[in-house]
Amino acid sequence: MTADSTLRVAIVGAGPAGIYAADILTKSGLDVSIDVLERLPVPFGLVRYGVAPDHPRIKQIIVALEKILGAGKGRLLANVDYGVDVKLEDLRQFYDAVIFATGAIRDVALTIPGADLEGSFGAADFVSWYDGHPDVPRTWPLEAQHVAVLGAGNVALDVTRILAKHAEDLMSTDIPANVAEGLRGNKVTDVHVFARRGPAQAKFSPLELRELGHVRDVDIVVYPEDFEFDEGSEAAIASSNQTKQVVKTLTDWTLDNYAGSPSLTASRRIHLHFLHKPVEILGEDGKVVGLRTERTVLTGDGNVTGTGQFHDWPVQAVYRAVGYFGSELVDVPFDERGGVIRNVEGRVIDVDGEHIPGLYTTGWIKRGPVGLIGHTKSDASETIAHLVSDADSLERAPERDEQAVVDFLKGRGVQVVEWDGWLRVNEHETKLGEAEGRARIKVVPREDLTQIALGKP
Repeated sequence: MTADSTLRVAIVGAGPAGIYAADILTKSGLDVSIDVLERLPVPFGLVRYGVAPDHPRIKQIIVALEKILGAGKGRLLANVDYGVDVKLEDLRQFYDAVIFATGAIRDVALTIPGADLEGSFGAADFVSWYDGHPDVPRTWPLEAQHVAVLGAGNVALDVTRILAKHAEDLMSTDIPANVAEGLRGNKVTDVHVFARRGPAQAKFSPLELRELGHVRDVDIVVYPEDFEFDEGSEAAIASSNQTKQVVKTLTDWTLDNYAGSPSLTASRRIHLHFLHKPVEILGEDGKVVGLRTERTVLTGDGNVTGTGQFHDWPVQAVYRAVGYFGSELVDVPFDERGGVIRNVEGRVIDVDGEHIPGLYTTGWIKRGPVGLIGHTKSDASETIAHLVSDADSLERAPERDEQAVVDFLKGRGVQVVEWDGWLRVNEHETKLGEAEGRARIKVVPREDLTQIALGKP
């Protein structure tokens, strides 16, 4: 039984945003008891299910997150679906404050004709498939030889790289068996990446871009006519070391990797196209058969305008990597345009702009899908600072027993997974990996994850 003075806090979402919020809150000086609720049977959110399998360095963030939860800085209650298993009115019975940290996992809608054709895919769905997310289909259609990827950010690069790589070059990673099997049958020969603006406006990170140039048996193809720089571009290069590195890598490739170069001999190719705005996905019989782009020109400030010159590219699949978008939560004010919970600096607000006492948010569902994982810490600090300042005025929940919420959930038939359940999954996946000389192999089906976590055969 916790004392009445203890602040009871629920954090909805066990990704980096939620876990960092728990860590910062435990260091705030408040007497606090924290439960981290997670919809999936396992924690870590986008680090586990959004980082490409061939990026183990980034996945090492899980180690830091494990240390936080493993140190008891938040009790994990996984396999609990907010809005289904428990709603806001239920949480109000057990917690004095609720922090929503549910992230952004949907694709931003691309409003061009043909976006809904068979063979037009959201990048977020593809990422979830190759990362073994339990709530997506186990198979993925990889029949296309020529593929278009729309976008100029790191997600576009991840999708491109996974499509272009040979399956055997991913077998040292944690990809599940069904993903490996699917990629072995991949028929792709050419992946075309389209950015509507110029090289200086690309949002690639320098490291990820350079990585493309080191993929085995894959050539990078660039088009010198796409390399246009206006005053806005020159200013961006001068003011940002990251932009300078990206532009240097791209321009270096124009020396040997231009279309038609005799040095291009690999069996697969990645084509980087700039100043091409997708305007229509072309279809026949309901299926993708091409992409139409409009040539653009820079306008002097880093933006572009159309030229009226169109080009049709024969592709059989299109991947839309134009951004992530948050999902609305039951009983929580939502900004449909921004795809975020309505808030001011992490305090959830109603339609009149008034703070709803005891409700907070952090991470991408608070500010949109911008910034790297490291930015999540400072974002959580802002939210927690407001919660701490509000603590004395928060109405205390009627039920103070920490076990009560677990009993409530189990009474509803929820198979709650706590921290020891994650340790069982971790051990199981590690053993699967050891048998093949890999660090781990992910278990995919939700029911299997849940049974392993609960220690059931």
